[in-house]
Amino acid sequence: MRSKRLSRRAALSAGAALAALASLRPALAQGGASLAAARPVVAPLQPVDITVRIPGYTGPAAVVLFDSRKRFAGSAEGRAENGEGTLTVTPRGALGPQWAALFVSGQQVAANPALFTLDARTEIWTGQERFDRFVPGAAAIFAAASLSYRIGDTAFHGYRSPDSPLIWLRDHVHAQRGVRYFDPDLKTTFDDFRRYQQADGSLPDFLPRPPWTDRAIRTPVEADVEYLYVQGVYEAWQATGDDGWMRSHLEPMRRAVTYSLQHPLRWDADRGLIKRPFTIDTWDFEYGATTIDPESGKPAPRHRIDNATIWGVFHGDNTGMAQALQMLARMEERGGDVQLARTWRDLADGLMRNLNAVSWNGRFFRHHVPTQPVDVPDVDEARQLSLSNAYALNRNVLTPQQGQAIIDEYIERSKTTRAFAEWFSIDPPFPPGSFGLAGRSGELPGSYVNGGIMPITGGELARGAFRYGNETYGFAILEHYWLRMLSRGRTFLWYHPDGAEGVGSDDTIPTDAWGTAAMFTALIEGAAGIEDQGTALRDVIVSPRWSAAGVNGAYVSARYPGSDGYLAYIWQQNGRSITIQASGAFNHMRLRMLLPADARGDASVVINGAPARHAIETVRASRYVVVDVADTIVNVQLRW
Repeated sequence: MRSKRLSRRAALSAGAALAALASLRPALAQGGASLAAARPVVAPLQPVDITVRIPGYTGPAAVVLFDSRKRFAGSAEGRAENGEGTLTVTPRGALGPQWAALFVSGQQVAANPALFTLDARTEIWTGQERFDRFVPGAAAIFAAASLSYRIGDTAFHGYRSPDSPLIWLRDHVHAQRGVRYFDPDLKTTFDDFRRYQQADGSLPDFLPRPPWTDRAIRTPVEADVEYLYVQGVYEAWQATGDDGWMRSHLEPMRRAVTYSLQHPLRWDADRGLIKRPFTIDTWDFEYGATTIDPESGKPAPRHRIDNATIWGVFHGDNTGMAQALQMLARMEERGGDVQLARTWRDLADGLMRNLNAVSWNGRFFRHHVPTQPVDVPDVDEARQLSLSNAYALNRNVLTPQQGQAIIDEYIERSKTTRAFAEWFSIDPPFPPGSFGLAGRSGELPGSYVNGGIMPITGGELARGAFRYGNETYGFAILEHYWLRMLSRGRTFLWYHPDGAEGVGSDDTIPTDAWGTAAMFTALIEGAAGIEDQGTALRDVIVSPRWSAAGVNGAYVSARYPGSDGYLAYIWQQNGRSITIQASGAFNHMRLRMLLPADARGDASVVINGAPARHAIETVRASRYVVVDVADTIVNVQLRW
């Protein structure tokens, strides 16, 4: 039998199939009719052969599929010869077992309640090594940075700092954006940090791990830990869809943000902004000479707050908190407190108004705005571009003009820098000895966070470039990272400007999950364009941007193993048309199709064989054709 898809005449629509299912009599199954899949577990959109057996029958036959959520998931027709034949179906819909029925002459003759199980994993296939090997390469980095251990009856699990054998909240949260596509255990870390939350709402920087430390400790100068906790809980909830678990963290999150927004050590009441001692960006040592640690009696950086502390506003604390407050508002709405959600959003808006007034210079956020005038010799602070400008690009707190201005600033500096990449920790760096680190990396310009080159900056910059209409720049960053780092299976938190690997201590590992996650997220959310707007990928924006990289075809599958959330699509460009097949657990998908730069004329869209209304969205010079879909079966053709 020659297999083929249902013709338009013979195909069953979702409505017709549901009606047929509701009115079915018990399966006739006369003579032992049956149907079975060639593989018990199948991947989304990857065709699978179905063997049908109808003893003594020759003629047309059809198979109808329903997914695990009882939604119509497709159909196929073919022909049986002498009681046997093969039909080919394209798996779609929710993950799990799919129910199937075999029809002959409009009558059900057999059914299989679990014809196959639909499962998905995170993968990308384009025929180009730089993308196809990126996903397994990142997964290997994440696995090497994973930590799981026990202290008594308490289990600990998370992702370590590249320069420390501990689970730091900061490193873990930023790594989680990538590892949540591979690791189902996303809740343990935040349960552990919640266990060590103080009465005032503050949280520690890292968790205990004997023999290195038996305590969970907060570095006093840090002002970002509380918003990171909220971000981490939100993104874990987003991937798992576990509402009950999220609600168990609501009160601790409220106390955490209240601490940041009220405690005199963290809040500048005059400016209405979060404050901190004069550190380099979000790092944990402050300006000044090496001091003596009061506990160990040994030389150490300035981590403490005292009468010599120089106070000021750092933009990243405030863009990070504004994002966290927006995230908390969404969680409050899911929890049922709409009024409190409105309060958090109002506070986020106020933070950004105040920050823009104090720190925005028209091109980027000024690094440190002191409370009292301070003289920092031999550096032009007004020109210092610090890494959290790249983070701001993806925190949903900027105007389009601000986002594009920040990207333009990095592009301009890329033209004049002597560094191998413009992924600056800070540029220009501070003069030698400005930050006393007891001889550790960072005392000299171009090392560590004092002018070192960091993949975390590059990854956020790439994701922001895709977001703000600089797609070719985003792809260029990903290719640079792949060729120079990930393809070698070695990637560090920072590099010297000449490209030498940055080794900060004896504990440094060449598998930096933080930077890898930043780049990987730029690939998944930016290049492949899959953005989760809800939980478990139920409400998604999909913006495939492959045409900007010279790719003609791509299979993309993004999966949260902590839930049944996934989104898969096949994207192809041929001449003056783009076709997309998509499948997922989504209830709603907004599809944004990037037109090639040379596309001319009006665009037309056909969805599942019918003309569809669409909108044109312009982002800088880029044009996207936008449609909304909610069907289980999504076959889209765009022509121009």
